[in-house]
Amino acid sequence: MSDCIFCKIAKGQIPADKVYEDDHCVAFKDIHPKAPVHVLLIPKKHIDSLAHAGAEDRVLLGYLNLKLAEIAKGQGIGDGFKIQVHTGAKGGQEVFHLHYHILGG
Repeated sequence: MSDCIFCKIAKGQIPADKVYEDDHCVAFKDIHPKAPVHVLLIPKKHIDSLAHAGAEDRVLLGYLNLKLAEIAKGQGIGDGFKIQVHTGAKGGQEVFHLHYHILGG
């Protein structure tokens, strides 16, 4: 998706304060944090929302879920954190690229 801000971050076209990156995902600090630690985890593959993920995304979604705890631990909140996933405009989603909020501290 050429106009997706998260796709541009994933491709390195827009700078972000990255805390983790690999071949499948990128995690970066939220620019409007709602907690002392507020990191976003996004897949590099564009998926509009969790509701748009398909059976072909099952391995990627599992991978992302395992990364959430790893990233939280790396941010010093491994002993307690919250995950939020907004899905669709009515669910509070503002950027239509699947992303997980990791909050703690």
